Amino acid sequence: MSARFPVIAVTGSSGAGTSTTSLSFRKIFQQLNLHSAEVEGDSFHRFTRAEMDQAIRKARDMGRHVSYFGPEANDFVLLEQTFAEYGRSGCGQSRKYLHTYDEAVPWNQLPGTFTPWQPLPQATNVLFYEGLHGGVVTADHDVAQHVDLLVGVVPIVNLEWIQKLVRDTSERSHSRAAVMESVLRSMDDYINFITPQFSRTHINFQRVPTVDTSNPFAAKSIPSQDESFVVIHFQNVGNIDFPYLLTMIQGSFISQINTIVVPGGKMGLAMELIMGPLVKRLIEGKKVAETVT
Repeated sequence: MSARFPVIAVTGSSGAGTSTTSLSFRKIFQQLNLHSAEVEGDSFHRFTRAEMDQAIRKARDMGRHVSYFGPEANDFVLLEQTFAEYGRSGCGQSRKYLHTYDEAVPWNQLPGTFTPWQPLPQATNVLFYEGLHGGVVTADHDVAQHVDLLVGVVPIVNLEWIQKLVRDTSERSHSRAAVMESVLRSMDDYINFITPQFSRTHINFQRVPTVDTSNPFAAKSIPSQDESFVVIHFQNVGNIDFPYLLTMIQGSFISQINTIVVPGGKMGLAMELIMGPLVKRLIEGKKVAETVT
């Protein structure tokens, strides 16, 4: 961790709502007049889309599974080095994974490929990461130790599958059968490398739908934010003004110690109200985490 060059990571699987969180952080950075270096989790994939397809087929032939959730398809060493280097010097490199034709055309590349590595912007105040593995820990890697503020964004699993299904069929032209096969193939890695991160975060935002999601693979649309609540859980975070949050966020309530529930449509507001003071605290060189006894 670094007081001079703090690292903020939002971790959660694709479609979990990390983009909403990122928008809230960008607003906070603008309000505090901070310049951020942004790093995308997908840039640490090992394979292009074509190479990943080959790796999946090869693993299947050997009776194994490969997924974007696990270490075989991601460079955890480089991710940890990137966080550590920025914390020491405020420097590093980044690139983008081009998901769609719209993203790829400006680079004159194909979807499913990477842009070249480039230096991070100079004179930044904070590194901001959004991706799958901001808090990952394995026997050989400890990415979480380099993160000063770790935020988990995780809908309940049926909702997460609905979001993946709708996104991959509508935006990426995958069949429902292919999406279901991907979910099954990824399950071991999801359990071992994704879910444990949410026990290491400082704050978790979990969206819970208030409509029936019993069969996620039959769903044709994603429940809206107004059709859900967001459970916000604080872990070893000091100086959270719960009465203030209850006053500012209409319809919110306390469900457990260190847990507040807000209407889904208020998720962005809640993030700004909660994260703003925490980011300011980081920039002032104060710790976000405090041991709860």
